[in-house]
Amino acid sequence: MVTIKEIAKKAGVSPSTVSRVISNDSRISDETKKRVRKIMNDMDYHPNVMARSLVSKYTNTIGIIMPYSTEKAFTNPFFPEVLRGISKAAHDYGYFILLSAGSTEEEQIASLNALVRGSRVDGVIIMYSKPDDPILLELKKLNKPFSMIGRPVDSDNINYVDNDNVEAAYTAVKYLINRGHKRIGLIKGALHLTVSADRYEGYKKAFNEYGLSIDERIVISNVFEQEGGYKSMKKILEAPEVPTAVLVTDDLMAFGAMKAIREYGYKIPDDISVVSFNNVPLAEFAMPPLTSVDINSYDLGFSAAEILLKYIKGERKIGKKIIKTNIIFRKSVRDRNIIETL
Repeated sequence: MVTIKEIAKKAGVSPSTVSRVISNDSRISDETKKRVRKIMNDMDYHPNVMARSLVSKYTNTIGIIMPYSTEKAFTNPFFPEVLRGISKAAHDYGYFILLSAGSTEEEQIASLNALVRGSRVDGVIIMYSKPDDPILLELKKLNKPFSMIGRPVDSDNINYVDNDNVEAAYTAVKYLINRGHKRIGLIKGALHLTVSADRYEGYKKAFNEYGLSIDERIVISNVFEQEGGYKSMKKILEAPEVPTAVLVTDDLMAFGAMKAIREYGYKIPDDISVVSFNNVPLAEFAMPPLTSVDINSYDLGFSAAEILLKYIKGERKIGKKIIKTNIIFRKSVRDRNIIETL
């Protein structure tokens, strides 16, 4: 079995330098890292992670807390894309990831305690944000480094990344209003999640700015699933006056909403325009292709892991990072101004 000493001798460096390369220590130059890693690869050397963790007190692993069970979360393309970003950052820093798979808050808290008290992870990423979250409160008590995806209600001394969801929703609604839509429905996620509440605030902000009144009968809250969007859209379509457009706060929900629109005999975008959030890969293959707000899910995941790992390594202080959004314009919105001027 190849040892660190053999790698060091071949590379012309000390064994401690090889150890620092393995842990991706920022004090080692990129040139040295590249040379040592090539030799490690050529000699088929694989570090003993368990042995290293006993000596260094680091596991080189971060835990991931999902908003609900992984079997549900992975049905939404948002989460795999975020995890892709987390995995890339973790790999860059020589870290592994470990998923928590609790289906209830009690199971998640038990899993969190197993990860932290069992010294299995150096830090934790929470993949969501909601007020009065018992998991966040438990994590604070455990005094383990963590970061969040989503703006915490109390952001003091918390690492987090997020979009400006108020501004993103405001911009999306403003886009619809400027294309002649005055009656705009909203399908939002559960309001106990900060992202849903923020996007609702952006929706209201645009309506207030343009002096439009909100009809709460066409503002529906549901789970971030295709079925949630389908059921919500059916309620909206049963309102006394059907909207000319609907903003959906998640692409998966939008696919369900578009199914309901077609079932009720309406055409997209001729009768009802649809704008959504997340810009998942399937959005461009919807019928018609779905206009969606790109929240840069990969960047959210990468940045959440990066700020956590830099904090663990003492390379940055606690803080936040806001990821930009932009609307990807496709074929699901009708410009009513053009029709009206013919």
